Amino acid sequence: QVQLVESGGGSVQPGGSLRLSCTASGISFSTYGMAWYRQAPGKERVFIARVSNGGSPRYADSVKGRFTISRDSAKNTVYLQMNNLKPEDTANYHCNVYGFNYWGKGTLVTVSS
Repeated sequence: QVQLVESGGGSVQPGGSLRLSCTASGISFSTYGMAWYRQAPGKERVFIARVSNGGSPRYADSVKGRFTISRDSAKNTVYLQMNNLKPEDTANYHCNVYGFNYWGKGTLVTVSS
């Protein structure tokens, strides 16, 4: 059974930073690409970033230069470092096994002054 558990969300002021974590179990973590998506209130879930099993990252234009995705296969964990946060980054952030229908429940990020 695949499980993805996100953590690290919270409330921050604009310009602040957060680091999200997602720990996976039930999969051979090093085999798969991993991704982050987010869903703002009343909107569809959208792609934010992904990292290949070899560590190559890709980003949505909306977060390029501000967010960094990384992975630690020894810990079965993927991270999302978020800097210079903006109010429009407010959303529930979900971890995903890229290309598969495996999702975490999400961690809420609120950016507000």
